[in-house]
Amino acid sequence: MAIVINIDVMLAKRKMSVTELSERVGITMANLSILKNGKAKAIRISTLEAICRALKCQPGDLLEYVDDEEEAGR
Repeated sequence: MAIVINIDVMLAKRKMSVTELSERVGITMANLSILKNGKAKAIRISTLEAICRALKCQPGDLLEYVDDEEEAGR
């Protein structure tokens, strides 16, 4: 996977639980878990916007590009 979603990092910085984020954003815990665990194939811009609003962050705080070759070396 080339794009990593760092929701856990932002949750920790904001001292917010996954449950609270789920309620604020209006998505299920299951879908939030899919995002957190890197299993998502896509994310709607409206969902990304809602997460950024709830966490008071920028999309770049959540999304990180990791080169496939670099990831293989981890």
